[in-house]
Amino acid sequence: MSRIYDALQRADLERKAAQGTDIPRAGETFTVPGADALPTIKTEVVMENIPQYAWKPSMAFLPTLEERGVNIEQFRGLRSQLYQYRDQAKLKTILICSGMPSEGKTFVAANLAISLARNKNNKVLLIDGDLRSPSLHVVFGAPDVPGLTEYLTGAAEPNEIMQHYQSKDTREDSLARGIPNLTLIPAGAVGDNSSELVANHRIEELVAILSPHFDWILIDSPPVLAVADAVDLARAADAVLLIARAATTPFDIAQRAQTAFSNTRILGFVLNAVKDAPASTAYSYYYGKYEKQEVVSSIPGRKAKRRKK
Repeated sequence: MSRIYDALQRADLERKAAQGTDIPRAGETFTVPGADALPTIKTEVVMENIPQYAWKPSMAFLPTLEERGVNIEQFRGLRSQLYQYRDQAKLKTILICSGMPSEGKTFVAANLAISLARNKNNKVLLIDGDLRSPSLHVVFGAPDVPGLTEYLTGAAEPNEIMQHYQSKDTREDSLARGIPNLTLIPAGAVGDNSSELVANHRIEELVAILSPHFDWILIDSPPVLAVADAVDLARAADAVLLIARAATTPFDIAQRAQTAFSNTRILGFVLNAVKDAPASTAYSYYYGKYEKQEVVSSIPGRKAKRRKK
């Protein structure tokens, strides 16, 4: 939420208190006088009313849904590091970003969200903030609309854009190992005005509204060096986690990506797709170690993009 909007809201509340008028209570819709261009917001979200869908996730893309494996251990290590960071400073909302496309940011965002959600005490919200080339709904086999675009344009409320997995209530269901604690907000309809949408501060309002209901909020963003959307999305986050692809991401690209978030707290880099990495490597994902996992970071239904070394 913008500082101007905050100031207007506080001034309105103080004015109503001085005049003896009713101050909006939780759950009521209120507007700020003289701010007709600003959207109305609701101060309460009913989590019980979130729609449920029979998702069909890509198990190849989401190895953290398995019972065991090297990918699970690596994401557990990353999860533990996030807990340590949170002990040092406020950390709930994290923007997952990369410098260029095909670095694996969606793979990391989706699997990190599941890894966090496998702790039954964690409620995790995963937001697809890539309004230009969304893919989380494909990964989870979930409906793509309504989503973030519809909220940013004022066409939908928070309850309408969130999704839950419709559990089969069977112990054999592998999705029961992390999906039940996960809430997804897809990107919604793809348009040509994504830069304007993410710059209108509605994403900050959405995070502020939903934050009390979740322990972690992860936002998958477009690559920061390709479009300006990621920098605007970062305003809604407590920190940024950058992704680089081993043997593919040039060092100068990683440097430029870090510089682009110079005004934002950066947690560090996740080195993705490392082959034959030593056991001491903290941020590496071995899905390239085995032949069957070699292209696991490609979006289901799309041809994997590879760069020439």
